[in-house]
Amino acid sequence: MEGEALVKLAAAIAIGVGAIGPGLGIGFAVGKAMEAIGRNPEAEGAIRTTMILGAGLAEAVAIYAFVIALILSLVI
Repeated sequence: MEGEALVKLAAAIAIGVGAIGPGLGIGFAVGKAMEAIGRNPEAEGAIRTTMILGAGLAEAVAIYAFVIALILSLVI
């Protein structure tokens, strides 16, 4: 019983901590992209494409943390 509780706690910590970095990264990227578009509206397409690519890569980290949390929660 005690080991199972620790595994569940580890899964919760994995997804909790694993979502902090991508959340901050995506927020920072979108904010900077909006500033760049405001300064240079003609470059909107290139900025948006790069921002979406970067957000997708950052989101992959959160998905990896989610998969690890699922694996941990299904171990016991």
